[in-house]
Amino acid sequence: MAKEIVTMSVSEIDRGGVIRRVLEKQLKQARAGELLGISVRQVKRLCRAFKRDGLAGLASKKRGRRSNRRLPSELEEHVVALVRELYGDFGPTLAHEKLIELHGVGASRETVRKWLIDSGVWLTRAARIARVHQPRHRRDCLGQLVQIDGCQHAWFEQRGEPCTLLVYVDDATGRVMELRFVMSESAFDYFESTKSYLRRHGKPVAFYSDKHSVFRVAREGTTGRDRGVTQFGRALSELNIEIICANTPQAKGRVERMNRSLQDRLVKELRLRCIGTMEAGNAFLPTFAEDYNRSFARPARNQYDAHRPLQPHEDLERIFRWRECRTMTRNLVVHYKRTTYLVEPNDETKSLAGSKRQVEVHEDADGRVEIRYEGRSLPYSVYGQQAIVPTGEIVENKRLGAVLALVQQDQQRRDTERLGSPRITLRQKERIRATRAGAKRPEDREGRAASDRPLCDEGSDGLTAMSEFLARFTAEQKAKRKRHNDVTNQRKREREMAAALARTGGQREASVPSGGRE
Repeated sequence: MAKEIVTMSVSEIDRGGVIRRVLEKQLKQARAGELLGISVRQVKRLCRAFKRDGLAGLASKKRGRRSNRRLPSELEEHVVALVRELYGDFGPTLAHEKLIELHGVGASRETVRKWLIDSGVWLTRAARIARVHQPRHRRDCLGQLVQIDGCQHAWFEQRGEPCTLLVYVDDATGRVMELRFVMSESAFDYFESTKSYLRRHGKPVAFYSDKHSVFRVAREGTTGRDRGVTQFGRALSELNIEIICANTPQAKGRVERMNRSLQDRLVKELRLRCIGTMEAGNAFLPTFAEDYNRSFARPARNQYDAHRPLQPHEDLERIFRWRECRTMTRNLVVHYKRTTYLVEPNDETKSLAGSKRQVEVHEDADGRVEIRYEGRSLPYSVYGQQAIVPTGEIVENKRLGAVLALVQQDQQRRDTERLGSPRITLRQKERIRATRAGAKRPEDREGRAASDRPLCDEGSDGLTAMSEFLARFTAEQKAKRKRHNDVTNQRKREREMAAALARTGGQREASVPSGGRE
């Protein structure tokens, strides 16, 4: 006789033990019902099933049967066919949304997911084949490849604000070549770190980085990035240094593992020395790097140093600048970042007038600007920034001080909005804060009394008072012009009436006959 295999759960097997004790008169049915959480009637039913079929009689009769609420198989085939044909690269969630929106499918999201998994259209995370990242050999000599990266972390713990650490690691030896604390990974911060690296070690063959926007342009033709080259890439190209971008974080795993080590060792070293600022941290980093290299750096397979010395004509201060091309107008005017620059006309620049020229605008980290044409610097003066005073407003010079105070408040409001805007860089925000901190009111510089200051004080109350004052002033000016117009019109009417009377009198004299006079 063939044996039949019955599938049972653990709870059903435990229930069989209790029912066996009831049948052996070791346990009463009421007590068995309390243990199993069922009624005495159900205990009697289980006892009859156990006597008839044994332990297999306690298995659930619903196991293996199709659910009464199961969706038809035709719907499953239809959904799978739609996904294969139209949404092959969609995930289950997005595919479910489109099936409801465009095809009116009434299945739930998880049901669609199960259908796609069963049909092989969608693979679960566990079923996907993991990408293999095999280790590669180190470079042969020092300076052949230097991995660079920025790591944002709470380096000073509770003693200071979180910041970013720029890390330069040699691929051949694992030596820490350069460390620097900065606020964020920006082009100017990489400029400063790379200048320090080049002055200490020389020019490496190549830098190896991630796909950060400082190193790589995702789309060519972006404003300020000529021919798809970033400012950092342009500077390295002038120094004959290659920049290579890794496709995955695992490809530059040496610097990634270095970041993890620094988050452990460097944080503790800073804690022991009670360092809580970036300035103090940058002063300590050379000492830390020297101790770290002494313990963990390894010799290269080839003792040749691939670093090249800097050439006399390679001016790092000039190369590591932000450069953008601008068109100088026929009137020697250059526009850059909402500021107008007037090139001074002299013997050298007069020859450039009369036609448009392409010039280079160089900007330093501190905001200083230099305009260059064919390698020579052009003298200029700042004409003004973007207009912020509305035109067309007529103001008497006696009221000019109050109006200028209102304009100054409006400028401060716009500066506050710019400080909260994500479109400007942290460096530009620092310049705005420094300008606002260093700015003084004209009254304070001249030492006048507080009673002579403008009516407009800082704050919303002062702004409201000044707005009310300008409204009253405008109304007074309108009333004054109306009275003047009324007087002018009255005089005009009087002159017209006098002229009409004069014409009427002349006509009467002409109508009297000459014979009537004696």
